[in-house]
Order: sequence, then C-alpha cells, then structure tokens
Amino acid sequence: MDRSRLEAFSDGVFAVAITLLALDLTVAGPAGQGSLADQLHDKWPAFLAYLISFFMIGIVWVNHHALVGAIIKVDRLLLFLNLVLLLFVVLIPFATATEADYFPHNSDDARLAMALYAGVFLGMSAGFGGIFEWTLHGKRVSQPLPPERHWPARRRFVGGALFYVLALVIAAFNAVASFVLIALIAVYYVLENTPVYPAPDRSGDETVA
Repeated sequence: MDRSRLEAFSDGVFAVAITLLALDLTVAGPAGQGSLADQLHDKWPAFLAYLISFFMIGIVWVNHHALVGAIIKVDRLLLFLNLVLLLFVVLIPFATATEADYFPHNSDDARLAMALYAGVFLGMSAGFGGIFEWTLHGKRVSQPLPPERHWPARRRFVGGALFYVLALVIAAFNAVASFVLIALIAVYYVLENTPVYPAPDRSGDETVA
C-alpha cells in the first residue's frame, strides 16, 4: 500500500465517523411531547457533546494529515498502528451518544458513560501517539527530527493523553468536571498549531508490499 491509499482510507473513516455523530441529533417532531423549541432545549446535551466530538475528530484528522504527509515510507507496522487509531475514531459516535444520554447528571450511570467517553479519547490519543512514535525512528519521514527534539515533540503530540487519563479518573467522581476537562483539551488543540514536520513533499512516495 502506498501513502496515498493509507490517507484515502483514513480520510474515509474520519468522514464516516464525523457524519455518524449527527445521526443522534434527532427530535420526535410533531408526534413528540412539547413544542419544537422544548424538544431542541431537551437535546442540548447531545448538541454540546456533538460539538466537542466533532472538533476532536477534526483535530485528529488535521494532525493525521500533517503527520502522514511527512512520511516517505509506509510499512506493515504503520498500517496496524493506523488501524488502532481508526478503531477508536469510529467508537467516538457511540461514546458521544451514550455520554449525551446521561449528561449533565452525576449518577453512577452518568459517571460510567463519562468514563467511556474519556476512555475512547484516551485510546484515540494512544493510537495517534503510536503513529507519531513510529515516525521518530529510522528514515521514515522526509526531514527527521533531531534526537534532542524528540521529547519536546512527544510532549506536544501525546501530552493530551495524560489529561485524558486525568479525565478518566475524575469521571469516577464527577461526570460534569470530567466533561469540562475534555472540552478544554479540545480548545487547546484547536488553538495549538505549531508544526512538528515541514510541509509534505509528494515527490518521494515509497510503497510497501
């Protein structure tokens, strides 16, 4: 598989996952109880969870595009690391819908739903971190980072995983506080746009059998 196929497959999965998020944004319509305004008001947790998850998927898609664009050699390990990332990406709509059903309560079920939500994001972060770690070894990207820049880059790329762990722990006690922390992580990564690798050079693609 060459890099273009890896990107095309990944983009398709991202597109499906981000589309599935919207399928839970439904109202009962005239047959439902209350006016449309009341029904929309009752769905505000779903709208909020959709917004956060939409940007989370979008952030990972943007960073995935930048990271894969710097890769000059695709191997079997990278393909499986990419599958791990996509495994959690496609779980985000399910976790989002589950979390929205119980938010903003703080019952046992709400805390469990929030733990599931945070856990999926933690898995997604770990999958992305695995791809990034793969790029740091060998001649796999167009302009490899010097060794002294590895740890600063790791902290920027996968530091969010530590906050997802924290959100997972907080979810055991307070579902709302855990959700707020995840929302703040999303805001941070939207604003943080320092490139690690230079702009992609499409002229040197290599393939793997």
